Amino acid sequence: MNFSIRHKVLIIFLLGIFALPGLGVAQKKKKPGDDSPQGIRLREAEFYFTEGEKFFILEDYAKALLYYQRSLEINPDNGTVHYKIAEVLSKSTKQDDLIKASISIERALDFDKTNKYFYLLAANVYNSLARFDKAAQAYEAMLDNVRGSEEFLYELAAVYQYANKPEEAIRTYTRAEAVFGLTDISTLQKTRLLLEAGKTKEALAEGEKLLNAYPDEESFVMALTELLSQKGFRNEAIQYLENFVKKNESAGTSKMLLAGFYRDTQQEAKARPLLSQLFSDPSVDVSSKVIVISAYNAELHQAKMKGQADPEKEKFVVELFEKVLTSNPETTNVHVVGGDLYLTIGRDRDAMKEYSAAVAQGEVSFEVWENLLFVETKLEQWDNAIAHSETALEFFPNHAIIYYYNGYSLIRKRMYREAVSSLEQAKRLSLSDPKLASEVNGLIGDSYNALKDYVKSDKAYEDALVLNPENWIVLNNYSFFLAMRKENLDKAEKMSATLIKNNPDNPTFLDTHAWVLYLRQKYKDAKRVIERAITTGKANASHFEHYGDILYQLGEVDNAVKQWEKARGLNAKSETLNKKIANRKIYE
Repeated sequence: MNFSIRHKVLIIFLLGIFALPGLGVAQKKKKPGDDSPQGIRLREAEFYFTEGEKFFILEDYAKALLYYQRSLEINPDNGTVHYKIAEVLSKSTKQDDLIKASISIERALDFDKTNKYFYLLAANVYNSLARFDKAAQAYEAMLDNVRGSEEFLYELAAVYQYANKPEEAIRTYTRAEAVFGLTDISTLQKTRLLLEAGKTKEALAEGEKLLNAYPDEESFVMALTELLSQKGFRNEAIQYLENFVKKNESAGTSKMLLAGFYRDTQQEAKARPLLSQLFSDPSVDVSSKVIVISAYNAELHQAKMKGQADPEKEKFVVELFEKVLTSNPETTNVHVVGGDLYLTIGRDRDAMKEYSAAVAQGEVSFEVWENLLFVETKLEQWDNAIAHSETALEFFPNHAIIYYYNGYSLIRKRMYREAVSSLEQAKRLSLSDPKLASEVNGLIGDSYNALKDYVKSDKAYEDALVLNPENWIVLNNYSFFLAMRKENLDKAEKMSATLIKNNPDNPTFLDTHAWVLYLRQKYKDAKRVIERAITTGKANASHFEHYGDILYQLGEVDNAVKQWEKARGLNAKSETLNKKIANRKIYE
């Protein structure tokens, strides 16, 4: 038997010995052995009430309600039973049950106007019914009739706020101050209400009263200034904070908030020296520093998206990051935010270093793994990408993108069968993402082509194009590999023509189309296309070699050799290319 059950059973046992505390059970006293009809009925009512309590403790509220109602049928003048029925009904979310609960608690209060639990339940029920005026009345009646209930003045004030009665709420908070003295709860709420009512002068006076009473309480000045900032009084908030930090040099948290306000009001010149000081202070919470860097990073990212780089800001934020990294090298989130920052400003190798440190130190979010794999594949760190993707799959085995990065990296390592296995998993997990699924199918096509399983390769390419007809990489690879196999050249030409129509300045795509035309012996057309590729200024050795081959077929042997020599200048290790140049002819 676990502790919870034992505890409940013990309470049920004690119910047979003690009356329920605090509820004022109103059974009429009877002499022992009272066998009168009235005495018998009262004992029967008490029996049903006790049974109801047992089921209530066991949280079987339906049975508890039945026993309470049976007790009430026998003795309808028992306020406690009315209360218990209301308590059971109040646990429901049904409007009808809550209305019934309100009727029952009102009956309970008819019998006993001095029990605070009755009033509290009444207020709770009325709040659930959004009858805030009635809830306020219940609290007011309790304060009038129950000695020592002033602690609920704060709840009453909150109810007046829900009821949209700000003046009553302010008066109630003032009543609470008369009992408990000046507190941050009453002052801040009164300040908020006065600001919302447009009574700025009175609101600021309330805030100053709190600051004067507790001049060294940092949490109070921060709460007040954050409230003022939220309500549009940021200049006043800055003034209060400036005064506080002048008198409290070690108040790092307040200084951090002040720096944030400076930035919000475009006072970057004031914010930066303050932030530099704070980032050198080891007593300032590292999480606050991480938040600042994240905020700056978001700004840098937005500027980058708009093509508006800010090198000076980038330099400053990197300096902040280096400070927090020096003092907190074991904090995982520091490495994460560093990776994010470096990724934003284009320092990919630094981003990879920080993300790698983050995943090595502990559990991180899926986004961190994804960013790490992105930057590793971008930097062609295939071994690292394979190892990290396999580790990431231990934490996130149902994320297609991780299988994608794993498969892509395996392809680049020429491990095609292993790549297919991983990519098939990515395919199954990417059904709801057609764009990713198309990319995955394209890679599967590349893998099977490398394995010379052309039927599966072509099927994968077709599947990719069904999902995304504008997958230009697939159109390029599919048409190129068909051309290399000299199969279905008509289809290859149509696909590559579509490719360059939509990407007229891409040298790789132009080269593919030119090569398809070459294999279809359309040499003049091929020449025009390959020359477009050359004029982009981004041609590689393959482009110049293909250009030479096309010129050779057109009978321009001298010019062909010149192009082959250009290709050799970019790729001196090609034996075939060297033979072409030496013998001035093509070797198919």
